[in-house]
Amino acid sequence: MKIGLFFGSFNPIHIGHLIIANYMANHTALDQVWLVVSPHNPLKEKSDLINMYDRLEMVKLAIEECVNIRVSNVEMKLSQPSYTIDTLAYLHEKYPEHQFILIMGSDNLGSLKKWKNYEVILRDYQIYVYPRPGYLANEFKDHPSIIFTQTPLMELSSTFIRKSVKDRKNVQFFIPETVLNFIEAKNLYR
Repeated sequence: MKIGLFFGSFNPIHIGHLIIANYMANHTALDQVWLVVSPHNPLKEKSDLINMYDRLEMVKLAIEECVNIRVSNVEMKLSQPSYTIDTLAYLHEKYPEHQFILIMGSDNLGSLKKWKNYEVILRDYQIYVYPRPGYLANEFKDHPSIIFTQTPLMELSSTFIRKSVKDRKNVQFFIPETVLNFIEAKNLYR
């Protein structure tokens, strides 16, 4: 089975994440997409992150009706900070019958050279790239491991959602209703 790994803080998960995951699961050669909740991206500040278990629960709530999109807590079981190459090695060992493909935005592709053992990732794995506003990632446009997709362009961000919730603005339709109810019940991002 070809499984796309969509890593993220999902702080919180929003409609943009879900559109990307749905596109990858249904409009590419992937059989499934796993949303991998990252405890902490080593290239980002940790101060804005809420509890990883709350983020995991929000992803579960967001995809409970999905057939070919799953949630994964694999990085919560590994040493931190989380490095993609270590997660890939673990998954390859645990599920040798699956082929794992990375899913990332063109913004992350632009910083790929900062990743631990990025050369190994490029050598051993395919990367499906979705467009992000203002990021072309021309450096890798002819790389054989990189596949640029026609995923709808998303300008929605978790930062926008967090700020809107903090400012008590309406975020209906930006995040699934189940996630919004969870955020309100736990008084998150306030």
